[in-house]
Amino acid sequence: MKIVAAADHGGFEMKNQIVEYLRKQGFAVEDLGTNYPDFAEKATAKVLAGQADLGILVCGTGIGISIAANRHKGIRAAILYDDYVAKVAREHNNANVLCFGGRTMTTEDVLRRIGIFLKAAYEGGRHDRRLCKLDLD
Repeated sequence: MKIVAAADHGGFEMKNQIVEYLRKQGFAVEDLGTNYPDFAEKATAKVLAGQADLGILVCGTGIGISIAANRHKGIRAAILYDDYVAKVAREHNNANVLCFGGRTMTTEDVLRRIGIFLKAAYEGGRHDRRLCKLDLD
């Protein structure tokens, strides 16, 4: 799995810790930098083009970057603000961009939630209809 990661100044330190953690886990991670909101554009473009399987974005709260990412058809960016949400973001919503708050979350919580997300699998079935509706023009 290839993962792209980026952050603004509010999430810079956390993003660096996420990248280090994921690389130690054996994932190929491309760090796209910290030039908000340009990095959101870069990350979503790579996910949409199939050049990355997953994007991870960090800003101060996770809100601004999730809004920027979700502007793109085909992107399902989720703020993983607790462990349950990390699980269902994958199982029910098949999120392809994970968003975190560098000022509102601890690195320990974020790394745990990334692990929960990566271990989960999209359930498909009844969730497919809803996801198709999200990408309507």
